Amino acid sequence: MKKENPYQIAEDWFQHRNWKPFPFQKQTWKAVLGGKNGLLNAPTGSGKTFALWIGIVLNYVHKNPDAFTNPKKGLKAVWITPLRALSVEIQQATQQFCDEIGLDFTVGIRTGDTSTQDRAKQKKNMPDLLITTPESLHLLLASKGYDKTFKNLDAIVIDEWHELLGSKRGVQVELGLSRLKTICSSLQIWGISATIGNLQQAQEVLLGPESKSLQNSELIKAHIQKKIKVESIIPEKMERFPWRGHLGLHLLEEIIPILKTSTTTLIFTNTRSQCELWFQAILSKHPEFAGEIAMHHGSINKETRLWVEGAIRNESLKAVVCTSSLDLGVDFAPVETIIQIGGPKGVARFLQRAGRSGHQPGKESVIYFLPTHAIELIEASALQKAVKETVVEDRIPYLLSFDVLIQYLTTLAVADGFYPEEIFNEVQQTFCFQAISEKQWKWVLNFITKGSQTLENYDEYQKVDIEEDGKFKVNNRGVAMRHRLSIGTIVSDAMLQVKYVKGGYVGTIEEWFISKLKPGDVFTFAGRNLELFQVKEMKVLVKKSKQKSAKVPSWMGGRMSFSSQMSDLLREELYKANHPNRSKEIKALSSLFERQKRESIVPEPHQFLIETFKSREGYHAVFYPFEGRFVHEAMGSLMAYRMSLLQPITFSIAFNDYGFELLSDQEIYMQQVLDNDLFTTKYLTDDLEKSLNATEMARRKFRDIAVIAGLVFQGYPNKLLKSKHLQSSSQLLFNVFKDFEPDNLLYQQAYRETFEHTLEEGRLIQAMERIMQQDIVWKACEKPTPFSFPIITDRLREKLTSEKVEDRIRRMMAQLEKD
Repeated sequence: MKKENPYQIAEDWFQHRNWKPFPFQKQTWKAVLGGKNGLLNAPTGSGKTFALWIGIVLNYVHKNPDAFTNPKKGLKAVWITPLRALSVEIQQATQQFCDEIGLDFTVGIRTGDTSTQDRAKQKKNMPDLLITTPESLHLLLASKGYDKTFKNLDAIVIDEWHELLGSKRGVQVELGLSRLKTICSSLQIWGISATIGNLQQAQEVLLGPESKSLQNSELIKAHIQKKIKVESIIPEKMERFPWRGHLGLHLLEEIIPILKTSTTTLIFTNTRSQCELWFQAILSKHPEFAGEIAMHHGSINKETRLWVEGAIRNESLKAVVCTSSLDLGVDFAPVETIIQIGGPKGVARFLQRAGRSGHQPGKESVIYFLPTHAIELIEASALQKAVKETVVEDRIPYLLSFDVLIQYLTTLAVADGFYPEEIFNEVQQTFCFQAISEKQWKWVLNFITKGSQTLENYDEYQKVDIEEDGKFKVNNRGVAMRHRLSIGTIVSDAMLQVKYVKGGYVGTIEEWFISKLKPGDVFTFAGRNLELFQVKEMKVLVKKSKQKSAKVPSWMGGRMSFSSQMSDLLREELYKANHPNRSKEIKALSSLFERQKRESIVPEPHQFLIETFKSREGYHAVFYPFEGRFVHEAMGSLMAYRMSLLQPITFSIAFNDYGFELLSDQEIYMQQVLDNDLFTTKYLTDDLEKSLNATEMARRKFRDIAVIAGLVFQGYPNKLLKSKHLQSSSQLLFNVFKDFEPDNLLYQQAYRETFEHTLEEGRLIQAMERIMQQDIVWKACEKPTPFSFPIITDRLREKLTSEKVEDRIRRMMAQLEKD
């Protein structure tokens, strides 16, 4: 290759395929060849894989002119992806490039799905390019002599960085990079991110604030305007009293013509339960789709998921009902159409899903929006605006995640050991731990060697030894084995394997759902009705059932809330209800708004609405911040607590994404609420702690922290501990720290994460400050309004079975319509 034009190989390859490189791809090649680090911001399906892999390969070849004739052995580049499903796609694309330019490079995969045999082969002979996950990278750092494995590493790429950023897996990546920077002095670090609101900060978190890597970096944006067309499916007859009980299934017939005329359609649902319901409903009403429609979600077994992904690729499936398991970059060029069932709760998620169709440069993406109830059409209108203006969420990085730091230090101690001074310097260079103090660092070191002051008499917490030369090292083989099995930051409820009595694996399901069933109960899972036979040794044994009605599993991950950007957009669209310049979705809701105005008001931008009415259930007060269910849960509890200080009264609380309801058997004196400034942000944290039982929430949060920090062992692969045992072990520790060691950093972290992440305290403060600036309009209504109806019916769903709740709601609707 001529040195004066190192890009010739790439340009020839593109030409050979009748492609033309995008300006951003060339810009990335130039930056990589110039020794830069950076962040590449590019939409799904724009060719970002080739931008970075080709840049890395060109750089290697440029530095090693004999690379084609005499390539050196060993690992040269690592590609980190958050999803195992993406690794096969990336491997195929990169291996193809290396093969077609005649470079004898191997591209390997190392994830949780990699067999023990393949791992052993990799240990002897590492591939040239390795695709892995954050957890598997840390497993490599836990192996003896890891510095030799990485010593010739030139580059590392973090894919889908926006997905990792606001999570503890992102912290894991930050710590892993801090170590690799020291081992590989000339390491180039690159991230790939879809559009997020805080791109500059994302780059700072990836490369480390005030680091040399950041000083020598570029933020490259692919200026490719992705055309996205949003088509709302508007029902012919609009409900005036909306509720989400039917999950949009009443509009099922509207999507059948779309499925029939499209080559391949992905039908995105927000939860696995909804995914199961829609799959069953389509097959039940349209059996002609049998064999042409499949389902894909995270709890279905790996073989089925891979089969579905392959079938989409070769167009042998007409439609797939799926969850976010197919959100991220799995490269399905043939997907023609996307249908989104219900509000996706966030702009970024919606754009990501829209990008699955027309998944090629220059192609228009078409996404149909099917509302699960009428008010969701306001969300559809808000999303139309977001698509036009590219309004996207920020991802908030974690700070001082001591549980991840403890796990990481134990990882280094399990491998070759570490010297605290050297590692402290590296850890301080990360964004997450830039503010860590000497005192906190010493506490962490004390914790891994002695187990904190209250646990120092128990041998099991003394995991790391301090050797004579001051090196911290794990010498106990049992401790090392248990630690390697526990590496990771995602702690889910115990997952049970679902198997047929006569053999055959179906998938995994959360223990808390199965714990509610008894033998003989029928539930829907993986598209089948299954009868529970027995639960034995963490396995759910089932038989096929011909029974028509069945319980649908619900998963803990199913609770999603509006992002702050989505809330802002939604309020803007709602305020347009009274204006002539409205979207077709808002116009379609005119009968609902007319009814709302007759009973109450549709608020203007300067107004905050509270409605009260009496029913046979008691006295209702409904508040409408339009801020998402997490903020409403916190605000509802806070208001109930503050109102109870004015008069002795108890409430039950219900909430959805639009507002919250306080229900009492006593009359609520709303004028008192207005006169006493109850929306003030003064004493907010104290009042929240008292109102929400923050201790209970922190206790639940502590379970995850305890598992990540290695305080509680989840069990061996085939003998996982039941979640109730995990919970009781972590609760015991929580209580010990609460009573005897309140300055324990993990105990304090549980509270901090509860307020910052679970309750979104920052957003709650902003919402209450906004309400304080608005005119509070209190409407004493005679009966439920169209706005309050979805919140009331959601509360009923929590209490009654699905058959009873539907009957009850239909009676309520009939009564309201008659009135």
